[in-house]
Amino acid sequence: MARIVPMASSIKPSFTSLKFSAPSRFALPRSAPNLCCRVPSLHLSSAILQLQSFGLRTSKLFKEDIRSRSVTVAGNATQASTATTHENVLEWVKQDKRRMLHVVYRVGDMDRTIKFYTECLGMKLLRKRDIPEERYTNAFLGYGPEDSHFVIELTYNYGVDKYDIGSGFGHFGIAVEDVSKTVDLIKVKGGKVSREPGPVKGGNTVIAFIEDPDGYKFELLERGPTPEPLCQVMLRVGDLDRAIEFYEKAYGMELLRKKDNPEHKYTIAMLGYGPEVKNAVMELTYNYGVTEYEKGDAYAQIAIGTDDVYKTAEAVKLCGGKITREPGPLPGINTKITACLDPDGWKTVFVDNIDFVKELE
Repeated sequence: MARIVPMASSIKPSFTSLKFSAPSRFALPRSAPNLCCRVPSLHLSSAILQLQSFGLRTSKLFKEDIRSRSVTVAGNATQASTATTHENVLEWVKQDKRRMLHVVYRVGDMDRTIKFYTECLGMKLLRKRDIPEERYTNAFLGYGPEDSHFVIELTYNYGVDKYDIGSGFGHFGIAVEDVSKTVDLIKVKGGKVSREPGPVKGGNTVIAFIEDPDGYKFELLERGPTPEPLCQVMLRVGDLDRAIEFYEKAYGMELLRKKDNPEHKYTIAMLGYGPEVKNAVMELTYNYGVTEYEKGDAYAQIAIGTDDVYKTAEAVKLCGGKITREPGPLPGINTKITACLDPDGWKTVFVDNIDFVKELE
């Protein structure tokens, strides 16, 4: 038996007195007027029809209102659930065990570059692999094992001896105990010094700039002993605040410091997964008024370890990044990865932590 609920507008039948027994399929509203009055019999059928019409209209309105409220509640619940999911994903990013693994770029002569890095920069050749079916060779170099240090991954493509570094890539940073001695050694080995040792502008840290045989710039920073000598990757961005927000939320990095240099019209931001003196960091540079850069085809990407490439990809999407490779295992080695672009188009590959260790074994 349906219960007719009175509407707020107090709709009433158009009669003032009536005495009859309502049909059993109608349940009169408790707030209805007193109907136990006499009425001429000729108006009885008219009254019933009006009452039926009242009941049907009210029931219809009631049902439509319920449906409307149900849709609204369901929509709000969905939005709340989605918002909670987004919040959970971004919160997970902060707790994820992330570390910068290696930086990848292309060189025109693998043996020449390995010789320069080992003899002039003091790196060690950690491993080398040739993939003839794909016509390329990789070499990994650094200052310690790959499972605990940030290292360089060089790529040589068969038959390609030169690449365009572009204007967007800045430099790599290497911490050394004595910049002057390192520069002297590099000169002896025929390396190019583009900035002689001296204090950084506006500071006291002694630095120098050199170039490797392919034209990649390295900043030498004078520091005491450090567990991570390969300490920086500098890239230029068109909107620093946008980049910082993206690297913090999507990549889970911490803004370590930010410095504006109005005299020379640029601002830098250091981001990473720990203090600069102990960890490799990203140095993002914004030059006043410059919003776009040519990236060339030499610099490739950085790789970052993660506990879950699937959640990582979801976080990147939520923060406006572009996924260029959906998360999943690589053919042949089954290492799970996902690749993405930041708002400036710089590429990053996230690698499953457990799979990465297995790959090293």
